[in-house]
Amino acid sequence: MNFEEILPRLKAGEKVIRGNWGGAELYVKLVPAETLDGETMNPYFVINVRGEGYTMFTPTVCDLLADDWKIVE
Repeated sequence: MNFEEILPRLKAGEKVIRGNWGGAELYVKLVPAETLDGETMNPYFVINVRGEGYTMFTPTVCDLLADDWKIVE
């Protein structure tokens, strides 16, 4: 799948991963808009990495153009 195909799935709450990431990356997910200290916090992507937990994720140009994205069950 390409990024255009997985983006609606991310928005629907599904988890995704690149097929060629063979390391500790478990999945990417979208954190929806929230309120923090009374202020709106915009949606953002996080990646779950085995042994490290979550960190912010910003897709690279290579990620955006890749066609090896898949849904994580």
